[in-house]
Amino acid sequence: MKIVHQYYVYILASKIRGTLYIGITNDLQRRVYEHKKRVKKGFTFKYGVHMLVYFETFQNVEEAILREKRLKNGTGVGK
Repeated sequence: MKIVHQYYVYILASKIRGTLYIGITNDLQRRVYEHKKRVKKGFTFKYGVHMLVYFETFQNVEEAILREKRLKNGTGVGK
């Protein structure tokens, strides 16, 4: 039996027209919870970025990483 993995590329915002954060995870629900509860003191903690505004699902981690990089570089669709 083959195990199917899921990876998520997601975008969080601080507010409408606010600061954006683009990330990747294998557990979207847990990761959004961590951002909302400000578990880690990093970029999202500093700028109050915690609202999930978009996500995409992938079964291949390399594809997810590539998509994240494209979005961060401004070459992705919808960026």
